[in-house]
Amino acid sequence: MSGIDEYIASFDEEPGYLDFARFGPPGRIVEAEVSGQMALMSRARFGSLESLMSQDERMRDALAAVTGFSSDQVVFQPNTSEGLMHAMFGLTGAIALSPYEYPSLTYAAQRASEALGVLSPIWLETDHGRVTPGNIRDQLTSSTVAVAVSLVDYRTGYLADLDGIRQVIGDRMLIVDAIQGFGVVEAPLEVADVVACAGYKWTRAGVGTGFLALSDRAAEQLIPVWSGHTGADTDDVFAPRIAPPIRGAEGFTVSRPDPIAQARLAAALEQIAQVGVGAIRTRVTEAVSHIIDIADEYAIPVISSRDERERAGIVVLEPAADQLTVLAASLHNHGVSATFRHGTLRLSAHATTTAETLAMLRAAFLSFSTATNV
Repeated sequence: MSGIDEYIASFDEEPGYLDFARFGPPGRIVEAEVSGQMALMSRARFGSLESLMSQDERMRDALAAVTGFSSDQVVFQPNTSEGLMHAMFGLTGAIALSPYEYPSLTYAAQRASEALGVLSPIWLETDHGRVTPGNIRDQLTSSTVAVAVSLVDYRTGYLADLDGIRQVIGDRMLIVDAIQGFGVVEAPLEVADVVACAGYKWTRAGVGTGFLALSDRAAEQLIPVWSGHTGADTDDVFAPRIAPPIRGAEGFTVSRPDPIAQARLAAALEQIAQVGVGAIRTRVTEAVSHIIDIADEYAIPVISSRDERERAGIVVLEPAADQLTVLAASLHNHGVSATFRHGTLRLSAHATTTAETLAMLRAAFLSFSTATNV
């Protein structure tokens, strides 16, 4: 088998699963990692703790191979929200972002503003929910020090133009919530100053995994407000003197992470690096195109982009409001997992999406079409 075929064969989710934007079921590689690491932990064999503690370095090396950041520019985080909190609480000035971003971004900005009074959110008007270089450029002010955006918008499936945004914001800080695209999109993450992401969706590493990546500029300019003993600049954290935070990515940590969570993330990233994000995206793109074709076949309006350059793995459909219940019932009856939110249906495919899953989706749409036409 080819690399991508071996990758696909390592996953076992049930047919009908089209909800990767909510949760990406881990595969056998991650399962085996959990089993092996837990065996080490449970037996506490002599020397085994050193192996567990080495997972941090392994994870950072795996992140470096996929993100474009160096291993000393990334740190483990248990989720996206905590990584964004670190960034927002460390920022001073005005930050521009859409009020319709996923709450991890909006709440982090607002909470930092309320708590410290040094960060001021500027709520952007968007292009039908899309944050584009053009609408950012038109709303920048002299006080704007940073712009925050999702790599892929959870509502619309829109893939942000990070290169274009970087060009229009100049030397302002660019903060990216990467969770809805990391692992399936070849994005220029290296143009960002801050990248926060969790590994339980497209990366398929399970809940409790994530990272924060900081450019050298971000590590220098952001203040590690929420920094614990693991981020202290000292060789003896047990000394009675409280040491200042390390000036770097490591300073944005609070405590020791779960080594098994780090191992899960490392294993998932190593698998992605081996097959290549480009190969994964090709299969995702094919699956998304099939979903759009099936929606068109049954005249269900597609409101996400049809342009491959502006999309990742999410397809958003908007049936008539009085048809949502019927559509939800049809998908349920045919065993198709999806997300209904804001009056829309969100379908999200991965490289592992099979012809059987697409056939189940077509059958659900046929039932829906028959019911609504009658």
